[in-house]
Amino acid sequence: MKNRIIRITAALAAAALLAGCGSISSKDGGYYTTEAAAQESYNYDSAAGGTDSSLMPANAAEAATDETAQKIIYNASLSMESTDFDAARETLMAAVEANDAWMESVSVYGTEKDHDRSADYTVRVPVDNYRAFLAAVGEAGSVRNVSENAENITSSYIDVQARLTALEAQRTRLNELADQAETTADLLEIESQLSDVQYQLENYTRQLRNMDQQVSYSTVDIYLQEVVTLTPTGVTFTERIADAFGGGWDAFVGFVQGLVIALVYLWPVVLIAVVVVFILRKVWKKRPKKEKLPKPAQTPPPAEYPVKPSDEPKPKY
Repeated sequence: MKNRIIRITAALAAAALLAGCGSISSKDGGYYTTEAAAQESYNYDSAAGGTDSSLMPANAAEAATDETAQKIIYNASLSMESTDFDAARETLMAAVEANDAWMESVSVYGTEKDHDRSADYTVRVPVDNYRAFLAAVGEAGSVRNVSENAENITSSYIDVQARLTALEAQRTRLNELADQAETTADLLEIESQLSDVQYQLENYTRQLRNMDQQVSYSTVDIYLQEVVTLTPTGVTFTERIADAFGGGWDAFVGFVQGLVIALVYLWPVVLIAVVVVFILRKVWKKRPKKEKLPKPAQTPPPAEYPVKPSDEPKPKY
C-alpha cells in the first residue's frame, strides 16, 4: 500500500514537472516572456482621400494565418473633420460594410442645430482589409492625423502554445493514473489534479484565442468632428495671412451674432430696465426745486491805519 502511494505521488510530481518545463515563463495564468514585445509606431498627416498604411506590409494577411510567421497586432488611430457630418458618417459606415469590419463602440456628441457634432468610433477590421479600410476612410473627410502601431507578440504566443502542450500531456498522464488507481483516496487526489489542469487549459486556450483575434482583426479608432470651415493646411506666409484675415472676420461675425442672440434672450430684462429708467426720469423731473438763499453780505476787512510817530522827545545822552 505504501509503495503504491509513493508511485502515484512520484507520477503526479513528474506530470507537474513536465507541465512546468513546457513554459518559458508564466505568472497568474497570463502570458509573460523574457523578451520585450517589439513595437513600432508612425505618426503622419494625410490629406483627404490619401490615407494609406505606411506600416503594414502588403502580405500581412497571409502572414497572419501562417503558423510559422510573426504574430503582429496592427492598430491605428485617425482624427478627421468634415463640413458635412452626415455625408462623412455615411461614407464611414459604407467603408465598414465594404471591408467586412464591425463597430465595437460608437459615441456621438453635439447637435445638428448647433453644427458642433463629433463622434468617436472603434472599428475592428480584418487584417487583410486593413489597408483598404484606411484608404476608404480617407474619403470621408479631411484627415488631420493618422497614428499606427504594430506590436509583436510572437514570444508570448509561443509561450502560451508551449504551456498548452505541456498541460495536455499532463492531463493525458493523469487520466492514465486515474485508470490505474486502486483506492478512493488515490482517485480523489488524481481528480483534484485533473480539475486544476483543466482550469489552466481553459485559461490558456482563451488567451490564445484572444491573441489570434487581435492578430486577425486590427483595431481602428476614428474621431470625426463637424466644422464650419476645414482647418487650413497652407504653410506659406501669404496663405497664413489670408487665413488670419478670414479667421478674424469669422470671429467678429460670430461675436456680433452672439451679442444679438444674447439681447434677444434677455429682452424681458431690457424692457424692464427701460421702464424703470423712464419712471425714474419722470419722478425726478416732478420734484420741487429748492429755492436758492441769498448769499450773506461780506464785511470788508478793517482798514489799516498808519502809525503816527510819537510826540515825546527822545532822550539825549
